[in-house]
Amino acid sequence: MFEIGEYIVYGHNGICKVEDITYLDMSGADKDRLYYVLLPVNTKGGKLYSPVDSNKIKTRKMLTSEEANQLIDEIPEIEQLWVTNDKLREEQYKQAVKGCDCRQWIRIIKTLYLRKQERLAQGKKVTTIDEHYLKLAENQLYGELSVALGKKKTEMADFIAQRISRLKIEKT
Repeated sequence: MFEIGEYIVYGHNGICKVEDITYLDMSGADKDRLYYVLLPVNTKGGKLYSPVDSNKIKTRKMLTSEEANQLIDEIPEIEQLWVTNDKLREEQYKQAVKGCDCRQWIRIIKTLYLRKQERLAQGKKVTTIDEHYLKLAENQLYGELSVALGKKKTEMADFIAQRISRLKIEKT
């Protein structure tokens, strides 16, 4: 069980702060069931209610700043998510996004970034599906890393690239 004040990753909603743990007095809510009252970090004025005992939406603790930095350092070693069949590829992307796993988001980003470069080099457009899942994965990853590291979400791509470049220089 999470605690009040704790930041968690709540499915595709991203980072949420646990505002309260309470019984709800609303129509449609089980009055004998405990609920988390969640405030999405990236949605002003939004509130989510999730039963404490529910497993429907993947929920986990947010990365600490130490874990976030370690994850960034591991990015060069994280494999891409190559699937040649278009239908299977989309299903893999969908499962990876739903899985609420930072390493899977990185796999999607790495794969789709390289695929984008290849398609553009061939004079082709980036597919709508690729663009959609790239944005979803970046949004989830950068959202969590930005909160964990106390940085703006818009700064994360540059921060990650600079940190990886610095690590490569240090290793040589």
